[in-house]
Amino acid sequence: MSGFMKKSSFIEGTIIATLAIVITKILGMLYVIPFYAMVGAAGSALYAYGYNIYAIFLDISTAGLPLALSKIIKEYNTLGKKDAKKRAFSIGLKMISMISIVIFLILILFARPLSSMILGELTGGTTIEEVTFVIRMTSLAILIVPYLSITRGYLQGHNIIGISSISQVLEQVFRIVTLLGGCYLALHLFKVPMKYAIGIAVFGASVGGIVALFYLLFKMNKSRKELDLTKIEEKDNITNKEISKKIISYAIPFIIITIVFSINNFLDMVMILRTLEALGLETSSIEFATTAITTWSTKISMIVNSVATGMVTSLIPTIVGAYTLKKWDEVNSKFNKALQLILVICLPMCVGLSLLSKSVWSVFYGYSEIGALIFAMQILVSLFYNLFLVTNSALHGLNKSKVVYRSVIIGLTTNMLLNIPYMLLFYKLGLPPYLGAILSTATGYILAFTLSLKKLKKEHGLNYKETIKMAEKLILPTIAMLLVVLVLKWLIPINYASKFSCCIYIGMISCLGAVVYLGITYKMGLLTKVFGESTVNKIIKKLTRSKVS
Repeated sequence: MSGFMKKSSFIEGTIIATLAIVITKILGMLYVIPFYAMVGAAGSALYAYGYNIYAIFLDISTAGLPLALSKIIKEYNTLGKKDAKKRAFSIGLKMISMISIVIFLILILFARPLSSMILGELTGGTTIEEVTFVIRMTSLAILIVPYLSITRGYLQGHNIIGISSISQVLEQVFRIVTLLGGCYLALHLFKVPMKYAIGIAVFGASVGGIVALFYLLFKMNKSRKELDLTKIEEKDNITNKEISKKIISYAIPFIIITIVFSINNFLDMVMILRTLEALGLETSSIEFATTAITTWSTKISMIVNSVATGMVTSLIPTIVGAYTLKKWDEVNSKFNKALQLILVICLPMCVGLSLLSKSVWSVFYGYSEIGALIFAMQILVSLFYNLFLVTNSALHGLNKSKVVYRSVIIGLTTNMLLNIPYMLLFYKLGLPPYLGAILSTATGYILAFTLSLKKLKKEHGLNYKETIKMAEKLILPTIAMLLVVLVLKWLIPINYASKFSCCIYIGMISCLGAVVYLGITYKMGLLTKVFGESTVNKIIKKLTRSKVS
């Protein structure tokens, strides 16, 4: 598209989006180390109070609308309805603008009551005034980031994944540069109170959003004609009211699921706390285990989960395009390809990280037997979460919102019902009871995506034989990798107290394990089957500088 906007195939789009998300997640984890060293426990707590409130309201303001718009743009683009597509983008921007302004005003006007709700009667540490100031500083980003999300949704609807993904990386880089640079200057050069340093840190979200938005607008302006953003003479017979209803109807499933997941996570945390307390565990162990399950282990797991998140970015528009033209063979092919990608990429990552849980946990949070044990089990749940996410995204693309509601509600209800019984069972068996909570989550995800798969097969005749064969063939390379990692762990000594030693240890073992896994899967023809011969050849040529074809 004029050399500026390159459309991506499903595989290319998935790879690009996944790489961008992985990079942003890694940057998002690494900046914590220097940031914590600068602001300490008190500053990081103040940052967490303000940023967590921002994250909740950001989810509310963006939940569903960007993905809904992406879906609608792809639908209208496939049908050649350029005028309706352009108006859908305009309507989406108006909707997000109204929501953003309302939430911005809520954060500005009710920052103090929100601060009081967070701190309660807590005294002697962070003050209500400090939290109020930080919340108001975060509110500025609400006026920018949702608008940015809608713009990305428009591009993704055109299968333009590269530009959108680059903007995500830019947003994260400038956010972190502002956060770290601003904090350092505020504390060490200007020597201002901590609340102003943290205020600058959270303002980094606004700076990152502005830079990313300007980048997208610049790129889009270069390709206005190709993106149908110029004046369109031929009008479509679709009214603005119809478009608005369609945007809302497409967005509602995503919004409901976001809210349900938020409630589920909160109840999960409460049940773990109450059950462990009833079983008589020490308070320090209860709090550590609960936060490790609900917060800290999931942060590391985002490296794996980003694969599915990136895939969804490319999957929904692709599924919608095939569904609109009733190309069921293509729908079946693309969906199975998504499941196969999850298995080929996520299975070895989950198994490898689980085996290296002690060193991985030590790098991020310091050595802890409990933390490493929780992470070793939690990371395996990520495989089921990714399958669950991709399956439900396909259902969204096929307008099967009711099936999504049912599978999500059944899955999360199962998790809630089994949470306490599993923890009690583990306790009776002499095992750490908190691991029961992780198993109940895995059970919920497995049940949810299994129900979704059955529904897709029953109503649309989707066939999973190729994916099942792929899963069976992956057993050999996964076991080979597992054995290599176990042998290397036995041979190579490790000092868990040294983060540097842990990083070298993880790097050596994971690289050798990956070589074994990729070598066997390549020889078996699995990589070529999933990624395509041209994609695999491109990667091999780049890695070997065109010496090997």
